[in-house]
Amino acid sequence: MPTQTQEALVQLRIPGPTPVPPEVLQAGASPMVNHRGPEFAELITRVTARMKELMMTEHDLFVLTGSGTGALESAVVNTLSPGQKVLAVSIGEFGDRFTEIAHAFGANVIRMRFEAGEHADLNRIRETLVADRDIRALMITHNETSTGVTNDIRAVGALARELDVLLLVDSVSGIGALPYPVDAWGGDVVATGSQKGWMAPPGLAMVAVSQRAMDAGKEAKMPRVYWDYAAAKSYLAKNQTPWTPALSVLYALDKGLELMVNEGLENVLARHARVGQTVRDAVKSLGMELLPKDEKYASNSVTAIKMPEGVSSLDVQKAVREEFDIELAIGQGSLTPKLIRVGHLGWVSDQDIADVSTALKAVMPRFTKGA
Repeated sequence: MPTQTQEALVQLRIPGPTPVPPEVLQAGASPMVNHRGPEFAELITRVTARMKELMMTEHDLFVLTGSGTGALESAVVNTLSPGQKVLAVSIGEFGDRFTEIAHAFGANVIRMRFEAGEHADLNRIRETLVADRDIRALMITHNETSTGVTNDIRAVGALARELDVLLLVDSVSGIGALPYPVDAWGGDVVATGSQKGWMAPPGLAMVAVSQRAMDAGKEAKMPRVYWDYAAAKSYLAKNQTPWTPALSVLYALDKGLELMVNEGLENVLARHARVGQTVRDAVKSLGMELLPKDEKYASNSVTAIKMPEGVSSLDVQKAVREEFDIELAIGQGSLTPKLIRVGHLGWVSDQDIADVSTALKAVMPRFTKGA
């Protein structure tokens, strides 16, 4: 497979949308078919089966048309009722977004916010859940792209099972690039999106939904129409979707999943671990700091790099793009000028990351000397 550098004018190294292989782009240009016909039935059946294989789950798996944020909203409205207590654990901007969705739909949200660069403290989560047994669900981000931190979702899943609370997981930028065998580690709704580790364009939101979550949906009173899992399940039984699907993205996702299956999940995960370490090593060799306070929790799908005092990430981003044709991400929110974020998930090779390392090593000394 060619590297992204060989295929694009600008190498896209942001947390998402991520680069798309040429054969996936070509698949996305396939002709339209009747989404109530036999060709679509074969397509949705194959995509659903491959998603379940790669997510390592026998749970219901629904491919919804929408963004990752739509998947998060679906997780909330299908499992909860207004007024129910929810522990919302946030380690960054996307954890905050998940929290706000629950709040907007009327949940009684107990907020647990950690500082940028920190991972979720399992002891604090346990203490809160044990102290208030009325908490119905635990919401958490698996991989926080705003800070480059990955939570220990395996330990969180074990805790949720032990204390019998629903576990709603934002794994939009996690699963597919990072280890997360859903059935083994736990998660009542695990949400992801086509534009992250799955090597496809934006437009599809995929959710693995446990039987416990489906049962919760029978009692959940939050309003829902478009995101209704019961409707998704009844239509999937007919090899259809309730609403008109993003057919071109579905064709693309089908090809992306085929590439992943052919590579082998173990190799996919090893590749992400390898390129993640390469970026971190390059950062440290420049004397720069990672945002994650404990490198054990540093993400293998996105690296957040702290800018030295007096250096703006916007200037670094501009220089790398103009001189090396590489597009990096800056920080989000209050961290906008303080971070450079390197996305390395989905279609990413060792050479792609070597190019990023070369660019940083060429550009950063110039800025740090002037800081």
